[in-house]
Amino acid sequence: MELQQMRYVLAVAETNSFTRAAERCLVVQSALSHQIARLERELGARLFERTSRRVRLTPAGAAFLPAARQCLDAAERAAAEVAAAVGEVRGRLAVGLIPTVAAVDIPEALRDFRARYPHVRIGLRVGASEDLVEQIREGALDVAFLGLPTTARPQGVAARELARDRLVAVVAPDHPLAGEPSVDLRRLSREVFVDLPAGTAGRVQSDLAFSAAGLVRDVAFEVTGADYIARLVGPGLAVAMLPAAYAPRLAGVVTVEVADAPARVEYVVWRRTGRTPAATAFLTSLEVDALGGPDS
Repeated sequence: MELQQMRYVLAVAETNSFTRAAERCLVVQSALSHQIARLERELGARLFERTSRRVRLTPAGAAFLPAARQCLDAAERAAAEVAAAVGEVRGRLAVGLIPTVAAVDIPEALRDFRARYPHVRIGLRVGASEDLVEQIREGALDVAFLGLPTTARPQGVAARELARDRLVAVVAPDHPLAGEPSVDLRRLSREVFVDLPAGTAGRVQSDLAFSAAGLVRDVAFEVTGADYIARLVGPGLAVAMLPAAYAPRLAGVVTVEVADAPARVEYVVWRRTGRTPAATAFLTSLEVDALGGPDS
């Protein structure tokens, strides 16, 4: 069984297509198909069901996939460790981030890191804080940037606090509150809101604040990306609450201070064990002492 065959299987599984998998792997389709068929003969089981319309994993293929992915990850890690031993950082860096990360300028950080370590391949995933923490624990991500209520801390991962921030109200330019120096939660509770999905860390901090004040608000719109919030706030469909450091990045809206606003903490988190040379180099570039032990 060869690593290249495993890469081909993963590519087909991820694209659901032999043609697209071959394009991704930079080989002709016949060569990819031949290698997978050879692997299936060696294993004594079909890994894919092939029809004229689609390709999907068989039960045997689904069972094979996790182990194949682990083998490839281990091979990549071994190559990266060898390169690091001779002073060169290579391999893969998987970074996760929430849409409203503000404590770090991610594009600038990646630009500087890439300039110093050009042989590292970088993958970015945007998601909710709780999902990113789970992906760190599972090893799918190397480093992630989170935003959590002050009552919560990342669990099961190494972490460093980056910054603390308060939420502000975000309203349309012609909204009655747009000219106010500040507003409180009671006044805001009379408005229609757009927010992140219920249960996510980005939503919980606002929900907890209104609940603690004995208030109920109407969240009529839920979106998965903070950038889309401005597209609903701008025309006056709703108001929102977003981190003060992030809100100025949005165009076509006005921010208003909230006197009794909830606070949040931004963290950078990483795996407690098995950190790759690329992850260590990235954390070092952020001036995070990853070797000094986790905050949590």
